[in-house]
Amino acid sequence: MINIKKILVSSAFTISAMAFGQGTFASSNYPQSYENQNSNKDVVSADKLLSAKELVDIKLNSMMNDPVLRNANWGFVVYDPKTMKVISSYNENTSLVPASTTKLLTTETAMNLLGEQFRWITQLEYSGSINEDGVLDGNLYIVGSGDPSLGTNKGGAYTYREIVSDFISAISKKGINKVNGDIIIQTAVFKANKTQTLPENVVWLENGNYYLPVGTTYEINPENEKLIAKKGNPFSANKNFYYISPYIGQMVYADKFEGKYLTTKLPDAPAYLANSLRATLLKSAIPVTGKVVTKMTDIEPEKREVITNYQSPTLAEIVFYTNQHSDNALAEATLRMVGFQKFGDQTLESGRKAVMDHLQKVAFETQGLNYYDGSGLSRSNVVTPISQVKFLSHLMNEKYYRTFFNSLPIGGQTGTLKKTFSNVGNGQIFAKTGTLNKVKTLAGYMKTNSGKTLVFSLLINNYAGSVDQVKSRMEQILEPALSL
Repeated sequence: MINIKKILVSSAFTISAMAFGQGTFASSNYPQSYENQNSNKDVVSADKLLSAKELVDIKLNSMMNDPVLRNANWGFVVYDPKTMKVISSYNENTSLVPASTTKLLTTETAMNLLGEQFRWITQLEYSGSINEDGVLDGNLYIVGSGDPSLGTNKGGAYTYREIVSDFISAISKKGINKVNGDIIIQTAVFKANKTQTLPENVVWLENGNYYLPVGTTYEINPENEKLIAKKGNPFSANKNFYYISPYIGQMVYADKFEGKYLTTKLPDAPAYLANSLRATLLKSAIPVTGKVVTKMTDIEPEKREVITNYQSPTLAEIVFYTNQHSDNALAEATLRMVGFQKFGDQTLESGRKAVMDHLQKVAFETQGLNYYDGSGLSRSNVVTPISQVKFLSHLMNEKYYRTFFNSLPIGGQTGTLKKTFSNVGNGQIFAKTGTLNKVKTLAGYMKTNSGKTLVFSLLINNYAGSVDQVKSRMEQILEPALSL
């Protein structure tokens, strides 16, 4: 914890001595510009005599009374991974909402348990036999594995058109020119079409046309989810609550919630891919007599042979896209795959258990942690700044550290940090961002001016003012740390 009193007393003596020695006592008879000019010289001279750590601590102290942060709940730690010591901190053990810095835990766990080269595989298979005329007397099967990037172009994933083109090419090479059967969708991961309740306090009312993780708000009480609108209803003297559909992006003012629950589907079976395949086969003069059928489970499966398969980008590429773009859908699907690989179950609960087991294995300080979802959308997630920096420091010893490090946005250059740290810190901050209403967070690594790598966590909740104002304060807090 910073010793502000000691630093300020020492600084006061330093500045007083300088002023006495140089004869710079200001008088109210001097012009204002003259007083400011001399005052600035003193500050610059004092800065030269203060250590980088003292400057960091002084900046933290000044931020405690800043209008944007004065009434906020916030914490900060800058940590040296070599000495394993805290350099400077404020509220380091306070549990705070981490927003999308939660993805650090999700993506790192996935890389640890699945490996950098892990891929989701979608197979095209057939049952029955192919006669000499090229007629398949049997069914085509599309067997999915819950690939969250399927058809999206994310991380280098193929579009549906590209996948269908490859599938049709493989069907032709197999000598099939007619399918006398159905196209059956099946998945090895999602054995049942379960719809799960979204985490409590998920910000489904906060982000217009922003996508949700999978699940439903059916059992969530809207009274616990309401948020005060930034701008009041001009036709009402009282503050009202607003509710936004994540899809239509329309705001509605109300004294109580009268809308319906929202549901998003699991990425269980690639139905769109199957229907696109059937339609394109027909256009390519390869008749399909049957229809698209979904089979989540098959008690007596037909004997089948593989025609071809489509492989997703590697997990390393998926993690890169997830962290650069803060993609909630990819993070949530990755969490479920971790749960499936560890426990054979794709539920949110299995994913959470897999992550928590991993964190305990790597000695993560779970006191003060509540890991509630994979993306950080839920306000029920909390973490302490000190646990984040120790986790990121431990990660530096893992064989996949360089891949993980490269997935983080770079200040002033890439991803969600492209428009932050444009001047000071440009190319020196490598971190995951997090943003919710009145929550702004940043956690990762910094390359100091002397070439050292330090780890930091800066979590700010319930700040005043705008997002741009709090981002400016975050830059000011980190700026002196670059000289450590």
